[in-house]
Amino acid sequence: MRRQVGALLVIDKHILTTGYNGAPSGIPHCLDIGCLREQLKVPPGERHELCRGLHAEMNALLQAANYGIKISGATLYSTTHPCSLCAKMLVNVGIKRIVTLTDYPDALAKEILSMANIKVEIVTLDNPPKE
Repeated sequence: MRRQVGALLVIDKHILTTGYNGAPSGIPHCLDIGCLREQLKVPPGERHELCRGLHAEMNALLQAANYGIKISGATLYSTTHPCSLCAKMLVNVGIKRIVTLTDYPDALAKEILSMANIKVEIVTLDNPPKE
């Protein structure tokens, strides 16, 4: 696994769902069989479909779907900025705000979120997000 990413979907200071990046249930993990993206030398921020794993944001959204949890209007807290695939999903489920610790080299993701008027805050642990 190239990166360790976690995500929370939150409304009114209540955690609705969580997610982390990793292989789908029942599929061998990249730590066991090797990272496809590394094998193919895919740079970060490109060709997201060339990965066996699911992103943390995807897993948080899937958890909401599996358990019937309404997430429209939620804030996503994530350790990194969403990629363009996750950004499109976040727009469609009605996420209103994203708080993240780090940026990510995906200009399309930023454009999608901006066009959807989703506020993105990049914060540090020394500078926590504003409520």
